[in-house]
Amino acid sequence: MGTPPGYRPSAWVHLLHQLPRADFQLRPVPSDFAPREQSYQQALLLVASLAGLGLGLSLIFIAVYLIRFCCCRTPEPPGAKSPPPGGGCATWSCIAALLVGCAGIGIGFYGNSEASDGVSQLSAALLHANHTLSDIDHLVLGLVERLGEAVRTELTSLEEVLTQHTDLVAAARGARRQVEAVVQQLPGLAFWRGVPLSLLQVAEDVSFVEEYRWLAYVLLLLLELLVSLFTLLGLARQSKWLVVLMTTMILLVLVLSWGSMGLEAATAVGLSDFCSSPDTYLLNVTQEETGLSSDILSYYFLCSEAVSNPFQQRLTVSQRALAGAHSNLQGLEREAVPQFPAAQEPLLSLEETLNATEGDFHQLVALLHCRSLHKPPAF
Repeated sequence: MGTPPGYRPSAWVHLLHQLPRADFQLRPVPSDFAPREQSYQQALLLVASLAGLGLGLSLIFIAVYLIRFCCCRTPEPPGAKSPPPGGGCATWSCIAALLVGCAGIGIGFYGNSEASDGVSQLSAALLHANHTLSDIDHLVLGLVERLGEAVRTELTSLEEVLTQHTDLVAAARGARRQVEAVVQQLPGLAFWRGVPLSLLQVAEDVSFVEEYRWLAYVLLLLLELLVSLFTLLGLARQSKWLVVLMTTMILLVLVLSWGSMGLEAATAVGLSDFCSSPDTYLLNVTQEETGLSSDILSYYFLCSEAVSNPFQQRLTVSQRALAGAHSNLQGLEREAVPQFPAAQEPLLSLEETLNATEGDFHQLVALLHCRSLHKPPAF
């Protein structure tokens, strides 16, 4: 209980969720996802700042290398052969950095692929939920219009035909009350109507952010590869100025790389906290955004036998009223048609309307079950 059917946090989520958290005063912070709390925000910023430490060490190493390369070279006797700029140590260091970068690129592509799959599933789930909720609204609206039209036309005509027989008029009015009772219950089943939150817009926003995240990631990787290759080329050609130019470009790449690494590390930790137990946060946020009751949200988020359907009473009342109206009309058909042949046409029309209504009502009952929203979308 507490997680959607079939949902299991991955091993990476569990591992990151178990990492210790601390605020700026190094006080322990719970790993529960709470982005609005200051202590939790400080903990994520502290995670991101670890990348700043790596950036500082990288800049120190580069500064030492440039000082030795440009300022600490010993004078050479005339005619002596100059050693390669930077020496083999710098060349092999660049090669090692390039290999490490390629390994990081591979890991990054795997992680981004996993994240992209998750975003695709999230978007598909949001679209599926939006489609289900739209179907509920359309079914309810169609049922209300159909039954309302039946009350205004066929039932009114039937009562006018049976005016001379008091008992038959009472039975027709009883059917009217039962149909009107269904009409009163149905609007309460379209619980998403009027909610300001658009699941379709949320799905589009998620896909939009994911596309630009991928684009930024690919551009950063290409920049890193180009700078690394040009640096190796400069060292191989023993060009002092080319090496200095490439080192300057490397500084820019380092800032972008470590900055993105810090951002992604904090994001990964925050998402792991969210994915480990998303129910509580989603319930609170959705209730704030939609204004729906906690009973409705708990039923659809948890989808557990321990949580009852909040619409069960309305569904039961509506089903009994439809059955009662159908029974009354069948009784009128047996008793009224032999005495009032003109009553046959509105009675047949009413029975067709109730038959169609019962079919749509069963479909509405299935859509209102929590499993209809938790059903995995087809890919």
